[in-house]
Amino acid sequence: MRKRPMYFQLLTSFLVLQSLFSCTVETVNHNTFSEIKSSPGKKAKSLKDTTSFTLAGRFNTPLHAIRTEVDSSSFGTYLRNLPLKKEGAQVKYYDGDFKYNASVYCAVVDLPIGQKDLHQCADAVMRFRAEYLWEQKRYDEIHFNFTNGFRVDYTQWMKGKRIRVSGNKVEWVQRAQASNTYHDFWEYMECIFTYAGTLSLSRELNPIPLNEMQIGDVIIKGGSPGHAVLVVDMAQDTLTQKHYFMLAQSYMPAQETQILVNPNIPGANPWYCLEDIEDKIYTPEWTFARESLMRF
Repeated sequence: MRKRPMYFQLLTSFLVLQSLFSCTVETVNHNTFSEIKSSPGKKAKSLKDTTSFTLAGRFNTPLHAIRTEVDSSSFGTYLRNLPLKKEGAQVKYYDGDFKYNASVYCAVVDLPIGQKDLHQCADAVMRFRAEYLWEQKRYDEIHFNFTNGFRVDYTQWMKGKRIRVSGNKVEWVQRAQASNTYHDFWEYMECIFTYAGTLSLSRELNPIPLNEMQIGDVIIKGGSPGHAVLVVDMAQDTLTQKHYFMLAQSYMPAQETQILVNPNIPGANPWYCLEDIEDKIYTPEWTFARESLMRF
């Protein structure tokens, strides 16, 4: 994808910021995303239903597109039902301050992130995956590796064991009674946030061809710096068979998860077209290689 001239970038940024706080943005054309298209005698759908407080309820699909089918108990269904803050809400950092750049997102996930500078990009991805499994009572599937490779199973944490770190040496020690409350789960996740990141997560995930994308997949660049975004919804055009996807991220410093806009089109639209991707995946705050898609 060729870079646009500077004047086009400035115009696009203005349109994104202007439309972010508007409730009148409409769905975009399934080819260019740049204008409204509707059938003769029909009104174009609104992009957002601002009365809804779930991801799938808030955002309508592009024209002629329908959401891909997912099982009712799947990770995809969990992500589509993520709770959202009211329309126009701003992303908060862990310390209560607001994210300075509001033009990169069009909705904010309404879930607490704690009061430590821990819930960043890979952490949000791991948190959603683990929280889904915890709600499903699939505790033995909740495990992540620290950057040094040490595997941390939640089933050990449930037994009251805790992590002791000394330099690069990590071991389990018995420090509490067996328990499995949400408070216990969140303490486990903050431990994971502290010692894991994009590098360790990228080593755990499996590479997937871009054209096989599914809800719940991760676009990730492991390292320092690195970044990760999560595919939280997908749809398919019933006429052209093109695929659309939606992304969510946290970032640095620790901040609430946000639904990203597509920076390649005007308007605060969250849908990306899979078939339009060439060698790079352009997101508002990171550019990924085409080969960056991975799966749990």
